[in-house]
Amino acid sequence: MIALVHHPDYVAPAPARSTYQWNKNGLIRDLLKASEAELEWFEPEPMPVAWLEAAHDADYVAEVLEARVPAGKERRIGFPVTPLVARRAAVVPGGTWLAAQLALDRGFAANTAGGSHHALADTGAGFCVFNDLAVTAIRLVEERSVERVLVVDCDVHQGDGTAALTAGRPDIATYSIHAEKNFPVRKARSTLDVPLADGVGDEAYLDTLRETLTPLIDAFQPALVLYQAGVDPFAGDRLGRLSLTLDGLARREALIAGLMIDRGIALASTVGGGYGLDAMEVARRHVSSILALGRAFEKKQLHPPAHFLPWARSVAGLDDAH
Repeated sequence: MIALVHHPDYVAPAPARSTYQWNKNGLIRDLLKASEAELEWFEPEPMPVAWLEAAHDADYVAEVLEARVPAGKERRIGFPVTPLVARRAAVVPGGTWLAAQLALDRGFAANTAGGSHHALADTGAGFCVFNDLAVTAIRLVEERSVERVLVVDCDVHQGDGTAALTAGRPDIATYSIHAEKNFPVRKARSTLDVPLADGVGDEAYLDTLRETLTPLIDAFQPALVLYQAGVDPFAGDRLGRLSLTLDGLARREALIAGLMIDRGIALASTVGGGYGLDAMEVARRHVSSILALGRAFEKKQLHPPAHFLPWARSVAGLDDAH
């Protein structure tokens, strides 16, 4: 069964003057439930304040949780931070953390939200409030759940916030493959950045992904990969500048899953970016990504090799972890 993490608070009422698709996570949930896949659902708790503060400035954490984010920061985020948006902002990192714990137990798990890779220490940006990827990675290594975590970011936009928040940590590495001329204008420095020219299509993208990510994985040897599975490299995406087809996105997920399965590395995926006027079409892209990843791990685990054994942990241990 594919382990999925979802919380009702992922679907917050749209604040005034917001262009973000607030119903996307609910549509993802509904499409997954309507699929023929065998799924197991888990509900996260909000990320504890202390772990939000391990990545973000304490003053900014308080501004968000108390729904008093200054107007300038709200403009950078892209929407007002209401009390319900603040609640969502705390629950989403909890979901990515739970997905990571489930992945360590099962090999793969997906959060139906998250991938908020633009959030910085003292402000959010680009529809991102708290950086669930950085928060989760820092908690994982500081609580010694794993020795090394790799964040693999395949969103069309560079993972600037994740790179900045984890910079200088030998136990966390970051990889970002993105459209060079897309947001953000000022890029951070990931462990490995792979900027692409506008219009790159399936074959060039997949070849580049394989040739650049594989040696990083083999050199860093993470126990867990946090995967920002943005579907905005799709040619029809409203905010993308690349030209992947739906088949190309499916092949990307097969490549990512295969690299992890072959090496016995646990994978926890987050939704990331995906934009368009038709929210259902965008949600379908995300659901296809989640199911492609989950099914790849399911097929392999029918006859798990010996190096998969470190994934097996007791249910009691999993419960204690969160």
